[in-house]
Amino acid sequence: MAAARSAKNSAATAGARRTEVRLPPLAPFGAGELEPEGDYDGLEFRNLDLGGQQAHGARFLDCGVYGCALDETRLSGARFIDSVLSGIRGVGTDLSRAGLRDVEVRDVRMGGVQLHGSVLERVLIKGGKIDYLNLREAELRDVVFEGCVLTEPDFGGAKLERVEFHGCELRGADFTGVRMKDVDLRGATLLDIARGVERLAGAVITPSQLLDLAPALAAQIGVRVEA
Repeated sequence: MAAARSAKNSAATAGARRTEVRLPPLAPFGAGELEPEGDYDGLEFRNLDLGGQQAHGARFLDCGVYGCALDETRLSGARFIDSVLSGIRGVGTDLSRAGLRDVEVRDVRMGGVQLHGSVLERVLIKGGKIDYLNLREAELRDVVFEGCVLTEPDFGGAKLERVEFHGCELRGADFTGVRMKDVDLRGATLLDIARGVERLAGAVITPSQLLDLAPALAAQIGVRVEA
């Protein structure tokens, strides 16, 4: 019995370590635009139009970004640490090769977000809707997706470790070449995988999800199912 319990525990999926961001009192961001390689510490960005601005390589520490527009904003290589992004919106935001650590992303409405090659560690993405999220070749560790809708997210070649989906819809997800370890998909209310269904090794799903994915899995291994 003890050996059986030990084997069961060793096979259990390790849960993500959730972040809890506690911001200090913030100073309002003054007039002006974001700057490349800018250093922003303890600032509040609220209801600003930051669209089209160039802030590649910028660093945001203990910052709150609320209700801002980020259409075509260039934040490639930026670093967000111990920060909250809430109610932001934008199309074509460039966060390629960015780093997010201990960050909460809440109730965003975004499309075509470029996060390829990025590193997300202890990140909570809660609520909202993101279309065409590009996470190709990204690294996700201790990331929780909760109550959000992801339309055609691209995880191609990404590495996912201790990633959880709760109350989320994944529509047309691309898992081509993805590497998974301790990924919990059981909480997804919709699990629609367009490509890469064969890359689910390292993930845990429910029996009903397995039944839904059975036709795609059969097609992948060349099995014909006929009455």
